Amino acid sequence: MYTTKINLIKFLDITFFCYFCAAYKNKKVENRKKSLSILLPTYNYNCVNLVCGLQEQAAAEGIEYEIIVGDDGSTREEIISQNKQIDALPHCRYIVRGENKGRAAIRNFLAQISRYEWLLFLDCDMQLPDRNFICRYLEHIGKGVIDGGIRIGGDKRILKNNIRYLYEHEAEPRHTAKERGKAPYKSFRTTNFMAERSVVCECPFDERIRHYGYEDVLFGKVLKKKGIPIKHIDNPMVLTDYEANEAYIEKAEEALRTLYEFKEQLRGYSNMLTKIGILQRIVPLWLIRWWHVLFGKLERKNLTGRHPSLRLFNLYRIGYYISLIK
Repeated sequence: MYTTKINLIKFLDITFFCYFCAAYKNKKVENRKKSLSILLPTYNYNCVNLVCGLQEQAAAEGIEYEIIVGDDGSTREEIISQNKQIDALPHCRYIVRGENKGRAAIRNFLAQISRYEWLLFLDCDMQLPDRNFICRYLEHIGKGVIDGGIRIGGDKRILKNNIRYLYEHEAEPRHTAKERGKAPYKSFRTTNFMAERSVVCECPFDERIRHYGYEDVLFGKVLKKKGIPIKHIDNPMVLTDYEANEAYIEKAEEALRTLYEFKEQLRGYSNMLTKIGILQRIVPLWLIRWWHVLFGKLERKNLTGRHPSLRLFNLYRIGYYISLIK
């Protein structure tokens, strides 16, 4: 009786092992039919660790793949030298462009030189959440444009006085797939998304936008106009790198200048324009403009200092934008 039980256990173990091997083999065969171009725009940022992680995951999935890092005219030679290590990795390329042409142009360039049917665009200053990141995207190949979202990382105790961290952390509840799915086109971000190559080539990013901000919002608007679906999933990249306060405020100001330049195209797709539209029904815009003239420098001093106020940041952005209106 005892021997029979032992033999039964061995039989079940062998059966389970054979089943697992067969399932794993079938998955590999299925994945070989899939192909993916992983595209990373970069500017003055070391991408080596991220590319190594992506290369390891893609290879483990048994898919056809390539990883291309497009350097949009970096000025720091030490960063360029470090990123050249990427060329030594299997199926990976590092391409340096001599002139900075903006976030829209570098994405279009990467899409044009890519080989495979599906493109995965990732910002280079993010971290992989785990070892199954690529696997989760492969499950959605063939389902339109897929937005994976972002997750806010970092140590709150260390970053409690970083304005970028405070802003992103406050917005984090809106980053879930469920929340983004309520307004799928307006919620689209280029930070972490997958799309069919033909879609990106048919609906290229607007290269008139050469400065920071809103190329992703306009892309979402074009997708809606073309009737191309966006599906939001919970497969976030992790944001852990936060600029110093001065650098982030400069970036925010640049984004507001971009918003002002393309305000007609972005109307109905920008929360800032919506807020200002509501605000001007309550308060004369000239009054806010004068407030910014009188107190904008003091607000900016707080925001670039050691104890920035998130409420003040929102007020400063509104005042800065209104100061651009002729």
